[in-house]
Amino acid sequence: MIYRKKPGQVSYGEAIGILLLDSEAPFIPGDVANATTYPFPVRFQRVPGLTVKRILSHDLSALDEVMAAARELKREGVRAITSDCGFMALYQQALREELDLPVFLSSLLQVPFLAHLIPDQHKIGILTVDSNALTSAVLALCGANLGERICMKGLQQAPAFSSAFIEETGLLDVKRVEEEVAAAAVALVKEDPAVKIILLECSVLPPYAPAVQRAVGLPVFDFVTMIHYVFSAVVREADGRFL
Repeated sequence: MIYRKKPGQVSYGEAIGILLLDSEAPFIPGDVANATTYPFPVRFQRVPGLTVKRILSHDLSALDEVMAAARELKREGVRAITSDCGFMALYQQALREELDLPVFLSSLLQVPFLAHLIPDQHKIGILTVDSNALTSAVLALCGANLGERICMKGLQQAPAFSSAFIEETGLLDVKRVEEEVAAAAVALVKEDPAVKIILLECSVLPPYAPAVQRAVGLPVFDFVTMIHYVFSAVVREADGRFL
């Protein structure tokens, strides 16, 4: 077998590129921004200046920085690009039109698929970092504005979660956050028993998916389920490797 170099590329084998917010919270195993989460190599690229505060306020002025970071990931050879924030949906259309490779920036892109898994009278429950910021306009960017079929619960008032991931104090109490996330899921299903699938919008929530499932006994989808799905499509070599 003969291989040829790719101009400007200095490392190989990272199929999935992940755009990161400019955030310094602890990202534990299972989190989108922790490389040990994946059974395959990924490549990270920070978007300078794109903070949690800016993305939750729907700040579109960072488009140039997001685009530059995505182009760098493409230059380094990734086959598809995602992110570590569901609110990156704000940039989904611009990047998919520009990059000429699969772009899936938000976990919310799974919502239309999930809607086909359950009867029309059943609902999708979304746990989100901030229910006030997750507007119908943001949902619509992902084809996820399904009206009454969507139920939502925000974690912005959960003390341990908010401290770690919104206020970014630098400390994460994993046990307390797990309890808060599971309690939010239970409250969501109790408020509307028609909820039959849970989607975790925020990229820091996948580590708590097992606790959510134990608490409510429902299928739980998140950023990591989406990343695994796309990886399985863009890398089909028999041995799971690619150049």
